[in-house]
Amino acid sequence: MKSINLSISIFIALTISVGSGYSQKKLTTNFHKVEPPFWFTGMRNSDLQILFYNKDISLNEFSPSILYDGVILKGVDRTENPHYLFLNLEIGSRAKAGIISITFQFGKRKINYSYELKSKSTDKNRIQGFSSADVIYLIMPDRFANGDVKNDTVKGFYQGTHREKPFGRHGGDLKGIGDHLDYFKNLGVTALWLNPVLENNQKRESYHGYAVTDLYQVDKRFGSNQDYLDLINESHKNGLKVIQDMVMNHIGNEHWLVKDLPSKDWIHQFPTYTSSNYRGVIISDPYHSQADEDIMSKGWFDTTMPDINQQNPLFAKYLIQNSIWWIEYGGLDGIRMDTYPYPDKKFMADWCKELLAEYPQFNIVGEAWLPTVAATAYWQKGSKNADGYESTLPSVTDFPLSFTIPKAFNEEGGWDTGLVRLFEMLGQDGAYPNANNNLIFLDNHDVTRFYRSIGSDLNKFKMAVTFLLTTRGIPQLYYGTELLMDGDASSHPEVRKDFPGGWANDKINAFTKDGLTKDQLEATEFMTKLLNWRKDKSVIHSGKMTHFLPKDNVYVYFKTNGNEKVMVIINGSDKPQKINPVSFQEILRGKLKAKNALTSEVIGDLTQFALAPKSCFIFEILE
Repeated sequence: MKSINLSISIFIALTISVGSGYSQKKLTTNFHKVEPPFWFTGMRNSDLQILFYNKDISLNEFSPSILYDGVILKGVDRTENPHYLFLNLEIGSRAKAGIISITFQFGKRKINYSYELKSKSTDKNRIQGFSSADVIYLIMPDRFANGDVKNDTVKGFYQGTHREKPFGRHGGDLKGIGDHLDYFKNLGVTALWLNPVLENNQKRESYHGYAVTDLYQVDKRFGSNQDYLDLINESHKNGLKVIQDMVMNHIGNEHWLVKDLPSKDWIHQFPTYTSSNYRGVIISDPYHSQADEDIMSKGWFDTTMPDINQQNPLFAKYLIQNSIWWIEYGGLDGIRMDTYPYPDKKFMADWCKELLAEYPQFNIVGEAWLPTVAATAYWQKGSKNADGYESTLPSVTDFPLSFTIPKAFNEEGGWDTGLVRLFEMLGQDGAYPNANNNLIFLDNHDVTRFYRSIGSDLNKFKMAVTFLLTTRGIPQLYYGTELLMDGDASSHPEVRKDFPGGWANDKINAFTKDGLTKDQLEATEFMTKLLNWRKDKSVIHSGKMTHFLPKDNVYVYFKTNGNEKVMVIINGSDKPQKINPVSFQEILRGKLKAKNALTSEVIGDLTQFALAPKSCFIFEILE
């Protein structure tokens, strides 16, 4: 979810009409848009819808025909805007990669178009998915590193680079990310999630990427489609997966589709500007009114972000194909879907179903910014929902856990305070069909930086990071967490600051460690050890979790996988503590010898081990 500008006191009502008639200009053989720009043979779903757009002529008058072995023109859809024509093709099993010749004829006039079919990749390792075996590193591309100053300002784009402006573009790009793949690899993360990289050519700030103006083009200020493909391929070579951030709820008001709509119902329109009520819990609320649901699902997210009507069958097909195209073209390993409860929920279920049918190994996480476990679990695949809704969405963002973590580490221990909050939150996991597929996180690009949330306390930071990386779920880290970057989300740019060292002449350079403070170096070293230890620990990824009710604000839990046992101890107390292994005999079974996972120190007898105040330990139990 991106920043919401609610400070606008005056809104000039935006009414968007569709084109009528056409100009009498000389007939051109060019189309202004053809989407998807190409397609693939060998897809499970043989149906293909191609959008043809020419803003200068009436395509409604033309009759298309195709002659290509294995390809059938099944039908044509025309809209109230004559500038559009939608061709429905069947790409049969006999179809080979090549060029389809498409002829559009109106009387003696003809338009010929060559449409390319590529072969679907047969590399089974190219699209990997992601799971609890991964740790995801979230990057805001504009704020990470400027690898190519030549694309800071691009002709035809409203905004160039103005690093001095908090809401302006700062110049980060795909090359800046690709130049530092070794940094991510050495840190120990296994997947990169990039905030949206598609074109956001908006008049108002959109450095965050969530106001897309072309769903098939990377923003040229980040690089080209080929640059993106190169980054994904190089990431894969370095053992790093890539997750693409997508938006189905809205697009930018400068999107070419919005400026000349195929039909009025491609977006939700109101007599005057109407925003969403932003209450995602309404959708699963058994007592909700239809009026509230309509405002939630159809209201605009922002004045510059028109709300998409996914119930329009042509737009629905367009959006599903766009996602499949990016997966196949880019070799993506996953998708993070923005504002998941906001679009039409039936469409979202169909979208997930189509993608996962084509790519069973794929994974999708939906942003469900919801306050409770029950409201969040509603959106995960397999939930036994009272209304019978099946989302087909594998993974959900675990905001309830994220909201709980700062409280747990900031409070003194009590009956319902301190670390018992974590115990009780995880105790609700039975509501999720698969809590181990939840995306768990300390912070992200929309909320206050975690280090700020815990009062810039390094010991609390270490305890929370230890919990995040050893509990159930798929951990996600936000860029700069390892550097103790902070910022208050009351101003979004504060939590989206430039990564130090990503720009020439930065005085502090995280890549070389020049200028880092003692605490920053300690935090980075701690996280690097923990992340690299975690990489190959299947017992952490998928082992059975057993936790024990915290006593004296000491939380103990185990991950077990056969004979392999890992014990995690978090002392949230201000006092030193000792553990009583007798309390954990159902797991330890008399085993008192252990190895510290991060220091390799062997503890001969856990009964003699003292826990320092505000400390955490990961022990591998030895036979």
